[in-house]
This record gives sequence, C-alpha cells and structure tokens, in this order.
Amino acid sequence: MRQFVYRFEAMTTPCELQVFSEAKAEADTVAHLALRETKRLEKKYSYYHPDSYLSRINRREISEIDKETENLIRRSIGYYDKTKGLFDITVGTIKDLYIHSLAYNDMIQEKSRLLHYTGCEHLSIRKGKLHFDNPYTRLDMGGLVKEYAVDRVCAILKKKKVYAGLVNYGGDIYAFGRKPNGSKFRIGIKDPDHKSSIAKYIEIENEAMTTSASYERSYKIGDKEFSHILTKETVDSKVRSVTVLSPSCVESGVYSTALMIDPTIKTEHRTILMGTSKN
Repeated sequence: MRQFVYRFEAMTTPCELQVFSEAKAEADTVAHLALRETKRLEKKYSYYHPDSYLSRINRREISEIDKETENLIRRSIGYYDKTKGLFDITVGTIKDLYIHSLAYNDMIQEKSRLLHYTGCEHLSIRKGKLHFDNPYTRLDMGGLVKEYAVDRVCAILKKKKVYAGLVNYGGDIYAFGRKPNGSKFRIGIKDPDHKSSIAKYIEIENEAMTTSASYERSYKIGDKEFSHILTKETVDSKVRSVTVLSPSCVESGVYSTALMIDPTIKTEHRTILMGTSKN
C-alpha cells in the first residue's frame, strides 16, 4: 500500500488530496476525478465570475434551478434556522460593499439600506423554482461550496473503493478510513495567537474537521478592518478560532462559522474554541 499526494489550487485556496492505494494508476484516476469535480463546483458557484450559474441566479436569469442547487439552498435555509440566522447565504446582498472601494461612511449607509433585503426569509423554493421577494437579495455560496466539494470528493473516494484518503481544501478536511499502519489521521490546529505554532493535535477517522479563524482574512475599508465572516450586525466576539468535528465537511463548516460569531450556539458536534475563556 502506497501513499500518493496531489496538490492544486481551487476556490482561491491550496488543495491537497492524499490517497492510499496499491497502484498509482488507480490513485491518479481518483485524483483526476476529484480535481474535475472540484473545478466543476468552483465554476458553477463562483460569486465573482459573471458567467457562473450562481451569478445568473443573482441576476434573476435563472429561476428554475437544478436539483443540486435546490438541495444546497434548502440545506442552507435549514442551517439559517438552526444557527438563528448566523449562517446566511444571503450575505451576498452586502458582500460587494466590502469588495469595492467605498468610503467607510458611504459603505455603512448603503449597508443599512441593503440589510432590509438580507435573510433567507426573502427567498423560497416552490416546484423547483427559486423565488425572491425583492430584486436586491443576492446569494453567496462561499461559506458552503468548498466544504461541499470536500464531501463530494470523499464520496468519489468511497465509490472507487480507495483504501484510505485525506482531503484538505484550505483547512476544510475529511479523513476517510485509516492509514495502512492502522493509525488515524493526525491534524494540527494552529495557535490563533502564534500562527506558526500548533496549539493542539486531533486524530480523526471517517470524520470532517474545519477551523474558522478571525486572523486568516479580512476586508479593509478606510482605516477599519472587517472579518471575512460577513454578518448582518457587527459582533464583538472574543473567539479567535473555532474547530468543529462532524460527519460532513458542510456541517463542520457551517457551525465553525456560526460559532465564530456566537460561541453559545447549540451543536451536538465536538467543538474546540480558542482565544476565549471557554477553551
């Protein structure tokens, strides 16, 4: 049994696939399928690409959505309810305000106007058609699609009967099976105050693990910085990073994002909080 490692860039992040297999040809085939599936999802749900399926939805050019998109949106609405609105794909409504070079006061004023159209209560699905109750609400699948891609790649590994594997898309991770020596996959969690150091190691098997952190990315408007985790309201959370382990990468990603904003959100999954008295 040999280990084969494949690396590529997708969804603005470095991606790594580890495959344990008897034959290189088998591992290469799985890696090719994984890359193709990842790139398909990247192209389909890109918020930034004007020709993506998602962009066409946001421009109201598509109303009759495919089954995959319907499933993702319905799951997102469910998570919106479970997290009391903290996980919200309609933050696309205000996302452009953080990207474009607006003066801080102008951004705050425009955000105040658009917040009236933010929230999953502004959309519904009836008989396969997506309906918005206004022309301003926009969807951003960025908090979901990378994790969904990890879950899809893991499904490919299982379908192809790969012995074991690890999918790591920028820290969104799923470990399938165990290594040939019988050990689980050992993953390090960065110290949020010393990013070059590992604060804790976790061993996982047939489990997803994601970490959301306030130090990784941010938007800067004027002399003010905003977390890459966009929310309706400004939230002052002392949490520096949240790691969630669950059966799926989507599930872990949703709750690690929500818990970054409000660490009191209820979840049945194993959760590790750093940078707060709740460690």
